[in-house]
Amino acid sequence: MSPERKGSLALTRPKKPVGKKAAKAAPKAAKKVRAKKSAKPAKKSQAARKPAAKKPAAKKPIAPAAVKKPPSDLLKRILTSLDDDKAENIVTIDLEGRTALCDAAVIASGRSSRHVGAMAEHLARRLKEGGYGTRPISGQAQGDWVLVDAGDVIVHLFRPEVRDYYDLEGMWSVGGGRK
Repeated sequence: MSPERKGSLALTRPKKPVGKKAAKAAPKAAKKVRAKKSAKPAKKSQAARKPAAKKPAAKKPIAPAAVKKPPSDLLKRILTSLDDDKAENIVTIDLEGRTALCDAAVIASGRSSRHVGAMAEHLARRLKEGGYGTRPISGQAQGDWVLVDAGDVIVHLFRPEVRDYYDLEGMWSVGGGRK
């Protein structure tokens, strides 16, 4: 067949040497490739050779515990509710940056199981009235340790003996921990 019949494929492809010609052509092609790679680029001016100026190092962020933020509306509402219900030893622990679970934990004590359960019920009702929706309450039936999950703030309500036993303040390394 002639190259015209083969179409454009035959016209664009170079013929490969066969036999002794192939053995001689391979080293020459390799030398040409090496020569192109080793060609030296043009010299750069002195301004172009200078290293890029270093960017100033970014300042480290201040630790979350060092910066005192004003309490959120949710936290204010919770503390007000507990204060109105005569909760004892109210402690707020700032957990922002320490856990992904919540931003703060509030720990308080009640005088009896009935008092602890009533505080949890009142708190959940006040949060719902404030537009925070229905909040789950755990442990209200026993009244020893009641947990109210208010979203960004978790509220732990204890009887005094149970609070001493679990020592959550000590676990989070807060100064008010008991021994």
